[in-house]
Parts: sequence; C-alpha cells; structure tokens
Amino acid sequence: MHRSNVYCRNGAVAASQPLAVAAGLETLRRGGSAIDAAITVSAVLSVIEPGASHLGGDAFVITHDAGNKRQTAFNGSGEAPRGATADQFKGKIDHHGYRSATVPGLVSTWFEIHSEGGNLPMQEILQPAIEYANSGFPVTSGFVRRIAHHLKQFPETNLFASLNFPTNLGAGDLLVQPELGRSLEAIAADGRDAFYEGEIARSLIESSNGWFNENDLVQHRTRVISPLRISYRGLDIHGQPPPSQGMILMEELLLAEGFSVSELNEAERIHMMVEAKKIAFQDRYEMLGDPEFIDINLEKLFTASSIDSRRAKIDLARANTNPVSYNQEGSDTTYFLTADRDGNAVSWIQSVFHGFGASWVIPGTGIIMNNRLTGFSLDSNSPNYIAPGKRPAHTLNAWIATRSDGSLAHVGGTPGANIQVQTNFQLITNAIDLAMSPQENAEAPRWQHLNGPSYSDGEENFNGVLQIENRVSKNVLDELKRLGHEVQELAPYGHGSSVQLLEATESGSFILGSDPRSEGQAAGF
Repeated sequence: MHRSNVYCRNGAVAASQPLAVAAGLETLRRGGSAIDAAITVSAVLSVIEPGASHLGGDAFVITHDAGNKRQTAFNGSGEAPRGATADQFKGKIDHHGYRSATVPGLVSTWFEIHSEGGNLPMQEILQPAIEYANSGFPVTSGFVRRIAHHLKQFPETNLFASLNFPTNLGAGDLLVQPELGRSLEAIAADGRDAFYEGEIARSLIESSNGWFNENDLVQHRTRVISPLRISYRGLDIHGQPPPSQGMILMEELLLAEGFSVSELNEAERIHMMVEAKKIAFQDRYEMLGDPEFIDINLEKLFTASSIDSRRAKIDLARANTNPVSYNQEGSDTTYFLTADRDGNAVSWIQSVFHGFGASWVIPGTGIIMNNRLTGFSLDSNSPNYIAPGKRPAHTLNAWIATRSDGSLAHVGGTPGANIQVQTNFQLITNAIDLAMSPQENAEAPRWQHLNGPSYSDGEENFNGVLQIENRVSKNVLDELKRLGHEVQELAPYGHGSSVQLLEATESGSFILGSDPRSEGQAAGF
C-alpha cells in the first residue's frame, strides 16, 4: 500500500484536501460534533477547491446518530427557477451562465444539519473558511491544473476575472478571496437568511435579470428524509433517496447478493458487477426524477421477485451487448467524512456539477453558481423533464453501513459523476465480501464502465467501454475481453475517483483510508 491505515478513537476526518482535514479535526478538538466538523470541512473545501464545490452548489448527506442508532438523509439539491421551462431553451440547456443553475442548496444544508446535531455556534464552525478566504491559502498543483483545464476548454470565460484570481498562479502561491470572505462572514453572523434573503440573494436576483426571483430563494429548503435502506450480507446499507441516483447502488448490491462474490475470481467478479451495473443504470434512466413531481416505486423495484427477475438476465458466461441508455453527467464534486468520540458519523458529498459549475459568479460575493440545471432532460417523456420548482436527477450519493444492532460499521464515498455508484459498489463489496481494510480498499485496482457510443475497428458500439486500471493481470483483461467486454486499460492509478473510507470497529475505534489518486488524506486523534 502507498499509505498505512489511520487508527484513532476520538475524532476522524477524511477529505480530498489536507487543509480541510486539519480544519475539521480542529473543530472536533474544540468539542465540536461530527456534524460541526463536517460543516467546517464543507465550507473550507468551498474556499480551497472552488472547481469542485462552492456556496452556489448542492450537497447530499447521510448522518449516523450513535445514541439513537438512527440514520438521516439530507437532500440539499436546489430547484429549477420558476421561469425555467423547456421552451426557454433551443434544444439544449445552457451549459454556462445563470441560466444553467438551480437554486443553491449547500448553505441551507449547513443550517439544517446543524439544527440536528451541532454543538458549536456557526460563527466558530465557519471561522476556518473565513480565515482562508480573507488571509489566503497556498494553492496546490491540482488547483492550478484545474484552472488551466477550464481555460483550455472555455477560453472565453470571464470567471477568473470575476473572482479576481491572478492569471499566473503557481503551486504554493497565496490566493486571497475577500469577497467570498465577506459572504461567509455575513452567513456566520446572520445565518441562512443572509444567503437566501439578504444581500447575496438580492445580487443573484438582480444580476440574473430576474431569472431567479425572491420566491425561488425564500421557498427553497433542504429536505430531511429517511435514507434508502437495504440489507447486504447482514449489514444495513443506507443510501441516498431520489432525486439522487443512490437507487443504482442499492440495486447493484441487491443483484450482487445472489452471487458468492468472495468465491468468484477477479474476472468473474468484475464481469458480474458490470452486468449488474448495466441493469441498474437502465432502471435509473427509466424511473428517476424528482419524487415530488413523479411516482417512483423503489419498494417494488427492490422486492425479491423484481431483483430475482433482473438477476436472471446476468449471464456469467457472456456480456450483455444490447444498447444501454445513457446521459453525460458533470464530474466535479468532492466527498468527505467525519466521525466523533461519541461514534456519530457524517457521509457528505457536495458539488457544482461540471468543473467550476456555471462558470459564473454572483457579483460582489465571490460565490460560484452550479450548472445543475443541465442535469434535466428536455424530452417531455422523461421522468427527469425540466419543470419550474423541480429538482433534477442527481449523481450525488453517499452511504453508511450499520450492523444488525444499529452500530456503525462503514462510511464511504467518492466523487465521479456516473462513476460514483460504480465505485461505491466496489468499495462496499471489497469491504464486506473481500474483507479489505479501508486503505487497502482505497488503493485497490478499480474499474469503470462508461455508457454510450464508442468506436472500435470503425464499428460503433453502444454497449459502452470497460476501463480498468492496468494493475490487474493480463489474464484478467484477456478473460474480460473473451466474455465480450470492450476493455480499455487505464494508468495504474488512472481511475477518476477520490475515495475516503472509515471502518468502525465493534470496540469503538475508527480505521481510515484515503485515496492516493487525489491530494487528500485521512487523519484522526
């Protein structure tokens, strides 16, 4: 392994950026709960990883309350503005600009989740993010590369000029964001209303020429609901309900439970899981939308008879080469986890959707807006058809696993758009079926199946491409090809995930792992 597992008992944080990890640990040391630490990490990441998440973005969270042995899901996704209808767009939703955004849900989620289990005042929780915005932080090489990549893709953007980012930033240079600092100070002092009713809201309404209106912002709320829950090998897996596509992860696991995963060889295991993924994604495309607008009967989908009928379609001797429905999703996201001395835990994922979201800043605030509106469909037959006040289908999902007695067992997640539910599928089976430790799991070779058309020998293939890190043996790759998969090798650690993992022992200790594919780390005390 590149790194060893981290063992601790009193507090734990794992995230994609070390400064955010340190800030979360400091909140825990000051007597903060796992929820307090998670809000600290969330806010710091918005300052120091603006390409992946920001105050203008969304969040999906699952919490574990150790005292009550209860799990809660927080759906911090935003609604389409009241003026966002299909006829506003000419065949395609705007990729950038305020017309590509939904109402931001992240700040609302901070306050909603804080009311459920916060110990410290929000002024104290947000102070590290305020300091990094006002006093600056040294940018990483990844930060610099992300800006360069965005400029290469969209050379006409004025995003970085709007943010007053220097054009010649290099790794280690200090970046100060005073406008963002003032926004965070206002939120810390005046609470949720500072974002949804105060100067920030007024600036968004005015600068969007009324695309967003007062009601869009005032009426937004973070939904607090029960997670999806299934049983897998005697553990309860708690996942994100719709409009998150967490349903895919649940269905994948239910399909896999009918196979002796630990007894399959590596090629057989990957093949079976890819075939399960295809089935679950097809169901997602046919069913998923905002449950406040459409009926989504997941109870029926998850029944034994339904799963058995779908599992029967998996042929262990041959890949399914029928066309699979697909859509392109943004992949710029960040995932992290926290846990405290009382055994409470938080599994949190937040995003602006595509890189730097809408590539548009609320003037005078330093806040980057999401471009999540592009996650809707303009096809009136789709369950994900755009409508005012409706939330788009989301890739964001995070999970927690508990034992039969309700105690915490595992926490995990990753960024990666449509790859998220595939990676999480691998993480859970690696942990439960193959008994991998968190760090071993974070570093294990990984695969991803990409839906959509590809081309080989001049032939168009709609079955997709199976990409696998080339640390697996040639025999495994050859066997997967023989089974009918179009295989593409990735670099040894070329998979696009950034996994953070926690295992809770029955004695009350934490074991942590963090993905070497990213700049992050796991730490505790």
